[in-house]
Amino acid sequence: MAASFSFSTSFSMFLVLVGMASAQLSSTYYNSSCPNALSTIKSAVNSAVSKELRMGASLLRLHFHDCFVNGCDGSILLDDTSTFTGEKTANPNNGSVRGFDVIDTIKTQVENICPGIVSCADIVAVAARDSVVALGGPSWTVQLGRRDSTTASLSTANTDIPAPTLNLTGLLSAFSKKGFSAKEMVALSGSHTVGQARCTNFRARIYNETNIDTSYASSLKSNCPSTGSDNNLSPLDTTSPTSFDNAYFKDLVSKKGLLHSDQQLYNGGSTDSQVTTYSTSSSTFLTDFSNAMVKMGNLSPLTGSSGQIRTNCRKTN
Repeated sequence: MAASFSFSTSFSMFLVLVGMASAQLSSTYYNSSCPNALSTIKSAVNSAVSKELRMGASLLRLHFHDCFVNGCDGSILLDDTSTFTGEKTANPNNGSVRGFDVIDTIKTQVENICPGIVSCADIVAVAARDSVVALGGPSWTVQLGRRDSTTASLSTANTDIPAPTLNLTGLLSAFSKKGFSAKEMVALSGSHTVGQARCTNFRARIYNETNIDTSYASSLKSNCPSTGSDNNLSPLDTTSPTSFDNAYFKDLVSKKGLLHSDQQLYNGGSTDSQVTTYSTSSSTFLTDFSNAMVKMGNLSPLTGSSGQIRTNCRKTN
């Protein structure tokens, strides 16, 4: 009996270890099953970003908004159907999340060379990294092997994706909920060194707040009147909106954060010193950002039999 108990216990431990191993992502996941996957994604991203520089920021944001809702599982890509409601119409996504067509193009190209091998969730993760590189930012090693979800959550998208209206305490709480420190939250916020925001998301700041450079506020009002023109765009970074650098943090120190949530990082609170560090040391920011992106990419990935490899990123198989 003792021997059989020992065997079954050992076997159970073996299964646990195998389960743990299969749940780990790997940078070499496609090396043998689809060796040209990463080069194919990179080429498509470079093409898309060269056509429209803003697309780089959009693909990066797509990864954020995917990972913050039940993990990096490609759920944000799912279209609504008559029997299924996805995340695209959630308040943080509706009318503003972009890049779905680029992901579709990449998926088609990857399916042509390796049918049924590369997940949409992995494509989104790699495309985010390649977008940052295409805009002159740092590279990092993307861990791979995610599976695609068969579900999505509109409600979680509405509650867990940080809103541009959040105060510092709300931002710290939203990121802490996903396991990020205050330092990592500030680093990830540096993604706003590229991209644009809609007037509706910064109108209240430029007309009502006092912790904003007056000439900067005035310049924004011409493109964002007190009523109407909700979808007019302004760059999140005033000086180099299509270059991935540390200018965003310099803007914050100068009280030129576009969104309320941006300026909250430098407003007399606990994150001021981190913003100052990043504003004076580009290398420190880029290193911390890369490390935080790797960590974000590891948020609750589906692996093994817990997900699928969608043939079409917009719908389940």
